[in-house]
Amino acid sequence: MMLSLDTIRLGVPEVADAQRFYADTFVPADVVAVHGAEELAADAATKPATSGFRGYVMSYVVSQPSEVRFVLDAAVRAGATVLKPAKKSLFGAFSAVYQAPDGAIWKLSAPTKKDTGPAAEPPAPTETAALLGVAEPKATKEFYTALGMTADRDYGNKYIDFRPTPGTARLALMTRPVLAKDVGVAADGSGFSSVVLGARAESPESVEAILAAAASAGGRVVNPAVETEQGGYAGSFADPDGFVWQIAYE
Repeated sequence: MMLSLDTIRLGVPEVADAQRFYADTFVPADVVAVHGAEELAADAATKPATSGFRGYVMSYVVSQPSEVRFVLDAAVRAGATVLKPAKKSLFGAFSAVYQAPDGAIWKLSAPTKKDTGPAAEPPAPTETAALLGVAEPKATKEFYTALGMTADRDYGNKYIDFRPTPGTARLALMTRPVLAKDVGVAADGSGFSSVVLGARAESPESVEAILAAAASAGGRVVNPAVETEQGGYAGSFADPDGFVWQIAYE
């Protein structure tokens, strides 16, 4: 049994508008999908109302600074609001932050402060990640390692992430106030996070095993596993900080 971050589902007010925005900003559709906010909230067994900081940030890593600028410019043209302009930084080397029209916050970054060649147009992300704002990253790390994830970079309660397998997204943990400060917003917020994280399972039995492991490690089963209309098998759990995961066998 090993949990992996295979899909990230974002709740949005208007699906067609959000699909156009993310296509225009080169977000990989095989990893990030958009759903109506009410539909996604129903899947998470909660109400769709949300206000303030949602507690998570999407991360999009490219190869060099000019590609950060390229993606940021595309996002602005598509209706995004710049929260932090593109500039050199200690964390991420070169980064920028924007808020999409649907409310999701995105951090763009490159691992180097200088370009090493012409920018790819459009650039392909070298990594997509979900950064979660949690109460205690060290404690939340124990939850995810109990579900089979392997810590990669571990700086205690400052920052922890997990090693992604090929073709999946990275999961990272920071405290909520630090994450909010990193992207330039207030940490206050309430209601549904408007995100559901997704993992693919190898069998119905694996779905059940992951849900049971999550409950044993301090999470909560949100929706017991059932057969889906498409002939698969799926259920969901919430981690100790309330972030919802759907585990699905298709």
